[in-house]
Formats: sequence, C-alpha cells, structure tokens
Amino acid sequence: MIEFRIDRHSGMPPYLQIVAQVKQAMRMGLLGPGDQLPTAREVVEATTVNPNTVQKAYRELEHEGLVEGRRGTGTFVTASLATDEAKSGAPLRDDLERWMGRAAAEGVMVDVVDAIYTDVRTTYYRT
Repeated sequence: MIEFRIDRHSGMPPYLQIVAQVKQAMRMGLLGPGDQLPTAREVVEATTVNPNTVQKAYRELEHEGLVEGRRGTGTFVTASLATDEAKSGAPLRDDLERWMGRAAAEGVMVDVVDAIYTDVRTTYYRT
C-alpha cells in the first residue's frame, strides 16, 4: 500500500503531491492495474490534509485515465506506467544507484544532488 508524504514547504499543492506520488509508484511498478488506493479517510488520517484535497487528487488521476472510482468499494488503478528501465536491477537504474550511493557517502547534500541531476538532465532532455 502506498504511503503519502506531504511536504507543506514544497510550494506544490498537496493534491498535486498525491497525484505525483501515485504516478511515481505506478512508474516503479509498486502500483498496477487492479491495486486499490488508500481511502480518502486513510489518507486524511496519515497526512492531515483535507478530505477534499484527496478527492481532488483522485479525480485528477481518474481524469487522466489512471484510476477508477467505484462507489462503495474505493479507487482502483486501471493503467500501468511501469517500465523495465525503472525496475530494480535495470542497468541504468543500477548505475544511478551507485552514483547516488557515492554522492551520499561523500556527504553531498540532497539539494546539491538535485541541482546536479537537474543540470545534467536538461543537457539531454529539453523541457
């Protein structure tokens, strides 16, 4: 089951954080078709966000065709975003894990790691 983490200092609205975390879990293969998302009540209890925030996030995911709300039973994943490249043991992922482990071992702060990643990513992927 996915556990949501809301960063109230990120500048990103909580509902978008929930959407992003569901998509990330789907990309990593942690959530797939047929899996049930936590109920709004469970998310509210775990994160202290407003129930309407959770519903807004789930509606956005439904609008994107990734989940389906079933009255009385919950919200279920209907699509897969998983790729072989993202799975544990994939060569590129292993390379990144080694690099990240080296950065952590050398004491590089997470904001510096994020800056390096973003800089290198923009060299290869124009957004």
